[in-house]
Amino acid sequence: MTATLEEWRQARHAELAGADSWLGLVGLFWLDDTLNRVGSADDCAVRLPFGAAYLGDLIRDEDGVGWQSVDGQVQTLQTDRDGQPTIVGHGSLSFFVVERDGRFAARVRDRDWSSRQAFSGVDCYPEDPAWRIEADWLPLDPPLNMEVPNVTGELKPVSVAHKAVFTVGGQVAELLPMSVSEREVFFVFRDRSSGRDTYGAGRFLKVPAAKAGRITLDFNRAFNPPCAFTPFATCPLPPPENWLPFAVPAGEKRWRGKD
Repeated sequence: MTATLEEWRQARHAELAGADSWLGLVGLFWLDDTLNRVGSADDCAVRLPFGAAYLGDLIRDEDGVGWQSVDGQVQTLQTDRDGQPTIVGHGSLSFFVVERDGRFAARVRDRDWSSRQAFSGVDCYPEDPAWRIEADWLPLDPPLNMEVPNVTGELKPVSVAHKAVFTVGGQVAELLPMSVSEREVFFVFRDRSSGRDTYGAGRFLKVPAAKAGRITLDFNRAFNPPCAFTPFATCPLPPPENWLPFAVPAGEKRWRGKD
């Protein structure tokens, strides 16, 4: 059963307000050396904001990244490449390894962030049925191969086999998906509201998979990417093909929590 927009927004608020929110990230440290010390001391490559001066070492080798704690225990860490990464905890702090195009970084989170930073939510436009749009889902032959940048400047190759084509106010527009699964399609887009009422780098949109050559784009569920809330995320940016020539006054507005 598909959640109503109000239920979707409540779940979104709970996610952002929770202990594992993007708002709780306090660091992102790229691992360039074989041995990377972790702790709050000045000489640590992965610098914790508080806690033990030295917790252990993140060790890079041909198999990935391992963790050796100060008491000598060793474990291989699962990165976020194929799903949920291994979490290493230290009081309210935790860290895990992210993998981006063969590079590794430790992302540090403070799960007690909300005790120091109130979260009042993200403003949204009122629901507007006009922005629930039925689009054509057209195949691309041959598929389009793109290099999509993220906020750190890295490029990710993406192969696109379909596009969504729709009309707003007499203007024909297209969106290229960044990923397609059996259940959903993921888009990253900008529009004329970006940088004004909505987040400047664009927004995300996830919709159910297409059926019979049609796909429903419910822009009322457009949402801010993680990089709207933290500098420690590595969000994809919308390709030029996904810069819409009109404003989309639907979905989440720009988060102003730190203004």
